[in-house]
Amino acid sequence: MQFECDKLLIEGKARTVAVNKYERSTIARRKCVEHYGATCQICGFNFGKQFGEIAEGFILVHHIKPLSEINEQYQVDPINDLIPLCANCHSVIHLKKPAIDINELKKIISSNTKGQ
Repeated sequence: MQFECDKLLIEGKARTVAVNKYERSTIARRKCVEHYGATCQICGFNFGKQFGEIAEGFILVHHIKPLSEINEQYQVDPINDLIPLCANCHSVIHLKKPAIDINELKKIISSNTKGQ
């Protein structure tokens, strides 16, 4: 199937955007992954198993309560406040505001994969 369009589709222009960026503790991230492992705690995906050595140990770490909601510095607990997630689950969790609950996304996946 060929896409037809009368207009040129232009991308790549640079623009300046101001955003808040919240500092994250690399130590808390490491302790979270040491505790849970580098496997998504929602769907079980493991980058190392899928892609081999190049992705061994790769995983995103999700703040169960988003830093933007806390809106101040706080003492993070790597086991109770953070959870390792794959890129897909992490993206889906943030499709809604407030973020979708971890257990709710597990239920959604379970109900959509029954019988597969």
